[in-house]
Amino acid sequence: MLYQDLSAAQKAGQRLMVGFDGLSMNDTLKHCIEQIKVGGLILFARNIAAPDQIRELCAACQSHARQCGQPPLFIAIDQEGGVVSRLKPPFTQFPGNPHMQSPEDAADFARTTARELNQIGVNMNMAPVLDVLPPDSPSVMQERAFGNDPGHVSRMGNTVIRHLQMQKIMAVAKHFPGIGRTVLDSHEELPDLDTDARSLTDFDGAPFQAAVAAGVAGIMLSHIRYLALDPSWPASLSPTVAEGILRRRMAYHGLVVTDDLDMGAIVKHHPLPIVVRQCLDAGVDILLICHAGPRIQEAFDQILALTESSAELIRKEEQSLRRILHFKALYLN
Repeated sequence: MLYQDLSAAQKAGQRLMVGFDGLSMNDTLKHCIEQIKVGGLILFARNIAAPDQIRELCAACQSHARQCGQPPLFIAIDQEGGVVSRLKPPFTQFPGNPHMQSPEDAADFARTTARELNQIGVNMNMAPVLDVLPPDSPSVMQERAFGNDPGHVSRMGNTVIRHLQMQKIMAVAKHFPGIGRTVLDSHEELPDLDTDARSLTDFDGAPFQAAVAAGVAGIMLSHIRYLALDPSWPASLSPTVAEGILRRRMAYHGLVVTDDLDMGAIVKHHPLPIVVRQCLDAGVDILLICHAGPRIQEAFDQILALTESSAELIRKEEQSLRRILHFKALYLN
């Protein structure tokens, strides 16, 4: 499907990736696909019971999208290994990034994970974590990061990216521009990181620059406010970070995805209309809303209204939709 073939409602819906409740196709899920015309779904433990059940759920979602004249769906999951692994046994279990010693370990994880995701109809993995731990300080990412050497994190991350994408699983590197130095959990509150821009680029940002060079399909923006980059907005809502740094300075042409917009860092500080406006201004491709509820419909309505009222947002929408459709054609056909 081409950009010009999409209706205004389809263009708005393709910018949304949403979570849902239940283990099988239901009326709420049908509404998201048929009426809100979402471009993607994300699976959590509440959607997972057994391999056959997940396979049937993903197939039913893709079938319903086809019946509704929709492009195929991104279907994503967080399968990092270790503490963040949505798929439990009988899926292969890995100890997680801190326990990987070599690129061979990373390759084994990525090859096995890609094979198992392909078998159940998942086409996008919200991994690898590219956050770099500070050498001598605590971190919210202590149990999820590869380590405190940017070079090692880059090598391990790029190995995961390469082996996932060789098997048609889109990798989404996270959490740009890096949350390794934070101790406050953005699930609960909005953290500030007060460090100089050069350090952010050379230390925290190095693995992401490597991932850009490796052709990573997606990069997830963090819900951290980087005071040296943009003292007003967290990265996920910041044109300075998403467009100025990631797109222009780093020349990234893949998908830009927010972290979950239902997290405390966002909902406690910014009303949804402002959140949507900032994401569109920043040129974010995919707005991630992980919980079922009225915020999904509200975000869709807001995207539709904003893009119909602004020539600049229409231009950015076209760029985003062309990226989305490009990756769907590349990975989902």
